[in-house]
Order: sequence, then structure tokens, then C-alpha cells
Amino acid sequence: MTSTPFPFTAVVGQDDLRLALLLNAVSPAVGGVLVRGEKGTAKSTAVRALSALLPPVAVVPGCRFSCAPDAPDPGCPDGPHEPGTGTRRPARMVELPVGASEDRLVGALDIERALAEGVKAFEPGLLADAHRGILYVDEVNLLHDHLVDLLLDAAAMGASYVEREGVSVRHASKFLLVGTMNPEEGELRPQLLDRFGLTVEVAASREPDQRVEVVRRRLAHDDDPAGFAARWAGEEADVRARIVAARELLPSVVLGDAALRQIAATCAAFEVDGMRADIVMARTATALAAWAGRTDVLAEDVRQAALLALPHRRRRNPFDAPGLDEDKLDETLDEFGDQGDDDPDPDPDPGPDGPGGGGGRPPEQGPEDGAGDAGPPPEAGTGDDPGPAPAGGGTGERSAVRPAEPFRTKVLSVPGLGEGTAGRRSRARTEHGRTTGDRRPRGALTKLHLAATVRAAAPHQRERGRAGRGLVVRRDDLRQATREGREGNLVLFVVDASGSMAARQRMSAVKGAVLSLLLDAYQRRDKVGLVTFRGSAADVALPPTSSVDAAAARLESLPTGGRTPLAAGLLKAHEVLRVERLRDPARRALVVVVTDGRATGGVEPVALAGRAARLFAAEGTASVVVDCESGPIRLGLAGQLAGELGGTAVTLDELRADSIAGLVKDVRETGSRRAA
Repeated sequence: MTSTPFPFTAVVGQDDLRLALLLNAVSPAVGGVLVRGEKGTAKSTAVRALSALLPPVAVVPGCRFSCAPDAPDPGCPDGPHEPGTGTRRPARMVELPVGASEDRLVGALDIERALAEGVKAFEPGLLADAHRGILYVDEVNLLHDHLVDLLLDAAAMGASYVEREGVSVRHASKFLLVGTMNPEEGELRPQLLDRFGLTVEVAASREPDQRVEVVRRRLAHDDDPAGFAARWAGEEADVRARIVAARELLPSVVLGDAALRQIAATCAAFEVDGMRADIVMARTATALAAWAGRTDVLAEDVRQAALLALPHRRRRNPFDAPGLDEDKLDETLDEFGDQGDDDPDPDPDPGPDGPGGGGGRPPEQGPEDGAGDAGPPPEAGTGDDPGPAPAGGGTGERSAVRPAEPFRTKVLSVPGLGEGTAGRRSRARTEHGRTTGDRRPRGALTKLHLAATVRAAAPHQRERGRAGRGLVVRRDDLRQATREGREGNLVLFVVDASGSMAARQRMSAVKGAVLSLLLDAYQRRDKVGLVTFRGSAADVALPPTSSVDAAAARLESLPTGGRTPLAAGLLKAHEVLRVERLRDPARRALVVVVTDGRATGGVEPVALAGRAARLFAAEGTASVVVDCESGPIRLGLAGQLAGELGGTAVTLDELRADSIAGLVKDVRETGSRRAA
């Protein structure tokens, strides 16, 4: 990376992204921005460039927590501060790495000094650094749950608390939260998603001229960063001045009753949860008016605010595509708009720095229009139905059918105690959970086991010369608490898409069951993968990923037909697990085979499938076979396959959460017998 950042005004296109960031610069109360989009679309570049446009911040000299000199935090750990004149420094943008520790985020206490001396020796974390600035999380959807919880607490209370066994430190932490993510790598928890005031979808432009300009500017910056920045210094100064002017104008902007009615009606029409959407829309519409140089909020401001503030709040499950029906939005605004008081001019002049109306777009320097919103091409295999497949696993193919409605499934978990990434599926040793024991710390102490520490220090008090009531504690006495919580697993689906599964009603039910399991995997923070087999081979339809959206899309477009190469499907799944263990050895796998158990094609297909299944049993891989066999005569082949795998078999009906009480118990007991 170069030391000179890419100028914000030199970013080509991406109008919505730039506007959302600028609105938060004008009014931090808007609540931050979540930027969703494919890789290579200037998400991080634009965010990192924003900090150079923010006005300087006045701080108390020497305060590590950026207290404002005119209103210092009375509880500041570096305080108390007397109100007065301070120094000014540039606004900060602090980056939170996805793999950061809890202590790195909130700060750390010196536990040894706290116990032995009663001293609150505190090293501030990233939340202190970000106070009155920007906290940026790249790939925010991959952030660990315990860090998400800390972010939510700080965002809600405007303060960060660090507590270790009764010793606590509090400091102010108000920041502009900006996150970027690629939806293909997984979705955000709903609680954190709702904390972002605005959301923006970005995609690379499909216009050749605009793509040419992107490449030209990128190469020019890489060749001479300082010279490139100097050429854009004038435009940067203009936008910086416009932000200052909009901030000064913001308190004078009037949000009239007509605009408020439109905001409330829009949120109600789109059935968003809670009242945060109404508040964010009101603040965004006000910031749009100030950015456009006006003191009144127009219907165009409300419309633009809805397009930025509502899409991510309408999702009811992770497979819902974000977005708004703009025709419905316009109808709602027309119905509840003030017919007589608003200015009838649809394009008022906001001044020389940008176009008018509610859009309040940032000034353009480059090719016309922003990046396109064209989505990916449709999945293959969704063409016209070629007709019924031949019975008995013939070579015909049926086009894809839609899944049945998903349902709540029984919990499938991996037996034993793991040490993988924190999640909500299987038991594991984790940093967060119930305390089960203690050990000597390996590296920095993060979770003190107080009773064990006292027991370790107690026998040595006389030889250490203890004279008073305090306990003399040395580094060797400290004990780390060992805790048990839950981990996320790799749930690898192996789906039979052969002709024997091709009856439309049956395949719809099968897809509905897999979709239900994918929803469960999303809620339990798992990685998922999808292997399908039909005809003469097996395919990795989706390599292991955190994106259940991608898995659902592959599932919906999956056609059926042909023979049943069960062995090929199992061998392909075995290879996927082998590679994944090299990448992530701590994450345990759960293999879910969805089939009726038949095997056809090739030489001795049943025997070959049995040998492939025993590979999983030999390695102790947890497995479940979802038996899709139907009809009055059942061969029980799926149950035999489960026995070869060393797992358990359940029918589609038994998979439902309200069907049988012993499913989890069966899976665990099978794993226990296999381990024994």
C-alpha cells in the first residue's frame, strides 16, 4: 500500500456509495454505512479516502480517549479534565481487523497490578482510538460473534466497558461505523445489520468507457501517488468545504409534517421492524437537504433516504434479496405527500456544487453515471423442461424445480468437544462460555480464573513477605479460565440429483429440506458446501463458504436426471473435506447426505459406494443421511448407507423440529459408539 491514499473525488462512479459516506460525514447521527458488493469495486478505497475529507477534531492535549475540550468526559480514565481550549488533530479512521482479539478492541487491564496493587493500569483499544472518528471493518460479515457483541454494546451506549473480575474501566466511544462485505462470503447477524444506518449495493460498471477510466486513474495513482493526489487537491478541498458548510446548515434544516408523514408511511408500507428505520430516514433526509444547500426537506430527499435506509431492514431471512420496489415507494410518497405546500419545482437548484433534488449527489469528476447494478447472469440449468425422465434412473434430465417452503429443523451436531471457530452448533472449548476449569496462560491472559489464581498464590504468601491484608501475586500464579461454548462447523451437503429423485413433488420436498438445513446453518454460523451427483459424475456445486445465499442459489437451479453415481458423490465429498482440513484444521465437519440410497451405473456400484462410505467412518467424520425414499415399498438403502458411514439416518419428516425428540441424541450416540 502507498502512504498517499487514493483521493475520494477521484473514485469513478459509485454515486450511491460516495453519497452515503458524505451524508454520514455531514451528520454522523445517520448511523454509518454498510457497503455490500463484489470484490474489486472500490469499496475499501472510497472508505479509506473519506477520512481525509472530515474536519479536524478538537481534543484535550495528552488525552488518549480524545475528550472534547469544551465538554470532557467526566469518567475519562485519563481525567478529570478541566474545560478549556484544546488542540486540533485530523479525524481518525481506525480499522478493526476481522481476527482481532477482544483486548485489542476494547483495551486491556493489567490484572497482576490490579490484584496486587489495586492499580487500574489500562491500555486503550481500538474503540478508544475510534472515538469521534470512523471505525472501519473490512469484511464485517466475517467478524467473530463476541466482537460483534462488543460493537453492538458500544454503539448502543456510546461507551466501552472493560471488566475483569470486578475491576472495571469505562470510557466514551462514539464512532461512525462503516463496514464493507462481499455477500458471497456470508451474511451479517440481524442485530449488527440493523445498527448500520444506511446500506449501499455496489457493482463494477459494465460500461467500457467507465472501466477504462477506472484503470487509467488506478495506474496513474500507483505510478505517482503524490502527484496524482496533488492533481485532485482542488476537488478534495471543494468537497471538504462543502461538508463544513452542510454541517453548519444542518441545525437550520426543517423537517416538516408532510415529510414526516411520508417517512412514517414508507416504513409502514414496507413493514420494517421497529422504529429505527423511521429515525434513520428522518436524519438522512435532513442531511440530504443540508448537503444540497437547502433548509427544507423535500419529497425527493425522503425518496433517496428510503433507498439508502430501508433495503437491509426488509430482509426476513438470509435468502431475501435486499432492495425496494421503487414503484411501491413512489405510490406511497404520492399518496402521503402534501399536495399544496411543497415546492412544485422537481429540480431546485442547490448551488454550483452538484445537481439538485433530494439526491444531493456528490460532484462528478470523471465519466458520466455511476457503476451499473447489473446482477450476475442466471444460473445454468434453468431452461425449459425437456419432458419426463425415463423411469429407473434413465439418462433423461428434468429442469430445476423450486424448493418447498422451509421449516425449522432438528439440531444436528458433531459429537465430542471441538476447538473450532466460535458458533452455535457443536460443543467446543472457546474463549466465551461457561467456565469448566483453569490452566496456565499461554501468551496474554484474557480470562482470569480468580479462585484458581488465589489458590496458586496462597501457599507462597509467607516467603514473599506478605505483611498486610493484600495478596502478593506473581505472574506464575495467574490462571487462565478454560471455557466451554459452541463452535461453527463445516456442513457439507451431498445431494442426489439423479433420475430416481426426479419426481417433481419429491425433488421440491428434498430441496425444501436442504434449504431448511441451510437456514439452520446460517443461524448457527457454519460454513457450508454443496456436492451434487447425477449421470456419470459428481460436481462441487459450491466449495465450502460462509455464504448460505450462494448455496441456496445453487440449490434452486439444480436440475435432476440420469443415473445415480453415489460412490462418485461420496468420493468427491471426501476430497472436499481433505482439502478443507488443510485450510482450516480446527473446524470439524458434518456431512449431510440427501439421497434415497440407490446406486446405479458402472461396475458394482453398490459395493463401490459402500467402500467410499467407509472412508468417512474410518476418519470419524460425523454424518447424517436424509432418507428421501418414498412410496409404499421401501428398500431401506439409505439406512444401510448410514451404517456404512458410521452415522445415522432420518427421514424427511423426522428432520422437522417437532417430529421426534431423539434426533440429536441419536447422532451423538452414534458418534460416541464410533469413537469407542
